[in-house]
Amino acid sequence: YDCGAAGIGELRRYLARLREAGLAPSRLHLLGAEGSALLLLQPGLARRRLAAVLRAQPAPFVDVSAGRHCPVLCGPAEAEAIRGHLAALLAHLGAAEAAGAGPVSSSEVAPAGWNLCTIVGVLLGYPAAYTFGTEEGENCLAMTPLRVFTVQASCPRISEGLRVQIYSFSIPESLCAELKEVVDAWCHELKEAFSAQEDFADLRIASEVVSLPAVAL
Repeated sequence: YDCGAAGIGELRRYLARLREAGLAPSRLHLLGAEGSALLLLQPGLARRRLAAVLRAQPAPFVDVSAGRHCPVLCGPAEAEAIRGHLAALLAHLGAAEAAGAGPVSSSEVAPAGWNLCTIVGVLLGYPAAYTFGTEEGENCLAMTPLRVFTVQASCPRISEGLRVQIYSFSIPESLCAELKEVVDAWCHELKEAFSAQEDFADLRIASEVVSLPAVAL
């Protein structure tokens, strides 16, 4: 997920060279969002994650708009609008994958009204994704207790004893009880995926509660 000077063509050539070197064996898809962002996806995994969030109850979208006193789960109308965006992306990826030939494909999507922070959170597999008005640049997370989940693992293929942080995300502590089911499902699926690969070892999932003066999304 990035925004830079390199376009889809340049990145496709770069990924082709990576594949020639044996460093990117999975099928990949470059998704352009009208110049505002460029997402690199494993299309099958991306579609599974989108479909899972569309089925999830309650809808795992957290409204952190700046005008709110505290984060809340999105109401039915707002959640349905986000689901509409995710369903459109799911349909787009399915069509692009069916039409694509070769190990690296690409397509463009018009993200009208989409919150890319929310979309990327879903595609990264976070159990809950933040959302806010696309015209807003701020949020209500400052000094809000957040439970930060961190995923780490060792990578003996590079160096013995080397530990790397794979990714992290946060959920407002006040919503952890309501989101417990989706967090538990995320943890189970992560452990299953981890056991199916050989590049990393010694998976560790940790969490802590923090309050920060500002939170960038």
